[in-house]
Order: sequence, then structure tokens, then C-alpha cells
Amino acid sequence: MSNSNRVDQKAEPMTDTTPDWLRQEADRLFAAASTPSNAAHRAAAAAIGQRAAADSISLPALVTAFLTAAARRWDTTATSASADARHVQTGATNLLNAIQTLTASAMHGYHQHARDELSQQDAERAQFISDLLSGRADPGRLAQRAHRYGIRVSGTHTVLVARADTITDAVTGRIDEALATRYGAGNTLTSRRDGQLICLATGGLRGLPAELAHHLLTHLGPTGWQIGVGRPHPAAQGIVTSLDEATGALDLATKLGFTTPVLHAADLLVFPVLLRDRDAITDLVTTVLGPLAAARGGPQPFLDTLTALFDNQGNHTATARQLHLSVRAVTYRLDRIHTLTGYHPGEPTQRFTLQTAVLGARLLGWPPPD
Repeated sequence: MSNSNRVDQKAEPMTDTTPDWLRQEADRLFAAASTPSNAAHRAAAAAIGQRAAADSISLPALVTAFLTAAARRWDTTATSASADARHVQTGATNLLNAIQTLTASAMHGYHQHARDELSQQDAERAQFISDLLSGRADPGRLAQRAHRYGIRVSGTHTVLVARADTITDAVTGRIDEALATRYGAGNTLTSRRDGQLICLATGGLRGLPAELAHHLLTHLGPTGWQIGVGRPHPAAQGIVTSLDEATGALDLATKLGFTTPVLHAADLLVFPVLLRDRDAITDLVTTVLGPLAAARGGPQPFLDTLTALFDNQGNHTATARQLHLSVRAVTYRLDRIHTLTGYHPGEPTQRFTLQTAVLGARLLGWPPPD
């Protein structure tokens, strides 16, 4: 092959992109650590690692800077021609120990800065959600902070609240990430507040309650949790209103013994109406159900029978099955209710009055425990 056809290719020198401060600090550190590294050297290396993380220098670049500084230190170590092998071996051992110790300390400082920064971001995020849900923060400042999380405060939002004894920060973080992946960043924001999981969502996200229920089922199991879903409302104050509705739905579930996993505030609007006039509902309960207190065994068996009957849309067979009674026993109890109160659930108007009175009794906690 003719030499004229050859193309000489020279390797281009690698460009050193190490910042001057990192190179200087690494050189100074290895010069000081010519003897076995002490606590001060390790602290200095950790500080260099933290500064590198703060300056967005990659971890490989930090390690490379330390190795390069160690190589320069070895090159400049004075070794006379008469130095014996033991002297050279001691110097090499000390340097290798310094490389191992100081590099590990620098990496620890680097990771510690990342953890501190992440913790700070989590704290700021949690504080933002808390301010958003409290309704007491400055609206202008709140809107500015909201942009960081992709939220438009003036838009319409829905709040979901999940209660469970086993909701942890780790579970909340995984659910937050899963919902953000499913619906897009900025459309959901999930946090743990007062022991509850709070999910703030852009209004109109289809299937979100079921999706949240799926993740709670996955992480917490089939029982021990319940979700309250507020209605969508506009603006910052609407977020507070939706939160109140979601927590109100869960409070009602506790009072009334509802075990449904997902409770929509929109389906429970009759209950706040009942409670709004407490005197009226108290009068209804005592007038309609009061006579049951005179029955042998008290009113509770009759209330349980009416509750099961209404839950089963008036089906006597299903009611009997739920109460572990015979159909004849259910019929007997309903007849006794009619005899004592004058109301029978088989009559449409009377059924509505009885059902409202039973719901009111549960809201009021009537009859009071002995």
C-alpha cells in the first residue's frame, strides 16, 4: 500500500473540564494528606463533595478530579535515587489509603448534599400544599409558588382525602409518583398531611378516585382505608371547599357506619341538609322513633332492621340474609315498628319519613349508649 494513501490520525487531547476550584482544592487536600488521613482531612473532602454537588458537577467528574490530584501528588513526591524499596512502598501505601478514604468522604458529602436538597424540596412542597389547603396564605405569593409545581390556582380542582392508620411518607411518595405518571405532572399533587393522604387534582380527571383506590389496595391491602372525594370548585377558595367536602364525607362515614371504599360528597348532600337544622331532625327522630324505646330489648334491633331493609331496597329476603334472621322474623319486626310508631316502610310516604328518621338517628347517635 502506498504511503501516499495513508491518512495519519492523531488522537485529539482530551479537554479537562474540571473547574479550577475543584482542581486546586483536590491538590491541596492530597498535599496535606501525605500521611494517613485524619478527621480534618475527611471533613475537608466531604465539604468538597458537597460543593461539587451544589455546583451540579457530576459524581464521576468529582472522582476523576480526586484521582487526578492523587496522580499529580505521586508525580511530585520527592524520591531520591538512593531511596529504598520500603520507603517507596510506604509512600504508595499512604497515598492509596488517602485515595480510598478521601474519595469515599467526598462521595458521602456529595450524596449528603443531594439528600439534604431533596429533603428541603419535600419540606417546601409539603408547606405549599398545607398553605394551599389552609386558605390563609397570600393569594399572589401562593400563585407564584404554584407555578413551580405546574398548578394554576385559578383553575378548577378536586380534593381527595384518604384515611388509614398505615399511610406512611414512603407510601405517599410512591402513590404521588404513580398518579403523576398516569395523569401527567401538574395534574395531581399528593402529600401526607395530619396523618391523611391528600390528593389535589385538576378538575375533570376521569377515573382518579378508582385509580387512587387501586394504589391504596396495592400498598395497604383491602381494608383499613377509605377515600372521601370533594366536588370540583374553582380558585384557591374552591380547593378549601373541596377539602372540607372530602373530609366531611369521611366524617359522615364514621358516624353512619358506611364502609364503601370511595365516598363522593356529591352523593351525600342530603346529610348536611339534615344536620343544618338540628332541632328539626331531633324532633323528627324523637317523634317517629321515640316509641321504639319502649319495646322489649330497646330500639336498636328495630333500627338495624330498618337500616338493612333500606340498604336492600325493601327486599325482605336480602334483609333477612344480612341480619342472619328468617324472613318471618323480619316481617314480625316491621309489623312491631308499625304498631309502635304508626309508620310502615311499605307505604311510600311513610317509608321516606322512616328512612330520614333512621338516618337522623345515626347522625345524632340516637339512642345514646347506656
